Amino acid sequence: METVNEALNTATVYMQSGFQQINAVQGLLIALVAAYLLPAWGRVFAVAGGATLAHLILDVMLPVLANNAAFRLPPIVDSEYWRYALTLYVGYLLVITVFYVIKRSMFGTSHA
Repeated sequence: METVNEALNTATVYMQSGFQQINAVQGLLIALVAAYLLPAWGRVFAVAGGATLAHLILDVMLPVLANNAAFRLPPIVDSEYWRYALTLYVGYLLVITVFYVIKRSMFGTSHA
């Protein structure tokens, strides 16, 4: 029973921190576009992965494009970077799901 509680607590922490990471202009715009392009409910995991990848690429490229900063690769060998990526993925799963439900209820689009 304790293992189940630990797993649920860990999942809750990832959901909360993921939602906090997505709840900014960059994350919300990516999630809106992803929810708009989401063809069916069954593709939400793949679309959330694509949104996470877009977010990670923009994290690297926005300083280069906006501020003429030096190009720096992300610390892909650091475990914290992968926790950050997993947090983003879970956050995008939540936010894209909410936006998709809103899209389906407002516009009644069923692609499946």
